[in-house]
Amino acid sequence: MKVKKTKLDNIKNIDDLTEEEKKIVRAFEEKDWNEIKSYDSWVIFKVMSEFVEGFEKLAKIGPCVTIFGSARTRDDHKYYKMAENIAAKLVRHGYGVISGGGPGIMEAANKGAKSEGGKSVGLNIILPFEQKGNEYIDPDKLITFDYFFVRKVMFTKYSQGFIVMPGGFGTLDELFEALTLIQTKKIGKFPIVLVGKEYWGGLIDWIKDTMLTAANNVHKEDLNLFKLVETEAEAVDAIDDFYSKYMLSPNF
Repeated sequence: MKVKKTKLDNIKNIDDLTEEEKKIVRAFEEKDWNEIKSYDSWVIFKVMSEFVEGFEKLAKIGPCVTIFGSARTRDDHKYYKMAENIAAKLVRHGYGVISGGGPGIMEAANKGAKSEGGKSVGLNIILPFEQKGNEYIDPDKLITFDYFFVRKVMFTKYSQGFIVMPGGFGTLDELFEALTLIQTKKIGKFPIVLVGKEYWGGLIDWIKDTMLTAANNVHKEDLNLFKLVETEAEAVDAIDDFYSKYMLSPNF
């Protein structure tokens, strides 16, 4: 039987490929057991080391709210200023602040927390464009990860609430991770607050009109897993109101 050739068979020198092309080609490479065992063992230990560092540094930080948002937001943008002010208000209300550790909204969150003398945590991620931890993170509360999934575990494990500012794919990933874990009862029903009706309105309309009404892929009650607000005060009040129902104070 004639074996059909693919484009991969025509590759003469892998060194001539781009890094993205190399990743695709390597996914098709056959590996022997020793290669698989050696590489996978290294990955397992690297993942374990990231979990251990995260658990050790974050176990005693106390009640914190995570602020998600775009790394591309400039420091003169209204959402940067809002994130900074929200973080400052949260600290004054007794919470620490966790961010993704990078620039943009993340920097604004840490800056606001730092300005009020609160705990300022940064969970940074190694990316191709070399995202670095911003200068407003407490030195002992900066953790840098290789793996997104380990970083997301830390966000959800050590946050008592989530403020979601406008952002891109990464912000959406973090938002829906939190929503999914709460929906499936893998974590407690912590408050999720979306800031910016103009930015998030279209997404929420799609969830209501398409996911819920047209496709029946979520329950009506799932729409109560998040709250949409417009102002800094509303964002912080949403966190405070949630915990006041349970007669809990963040200062414990």
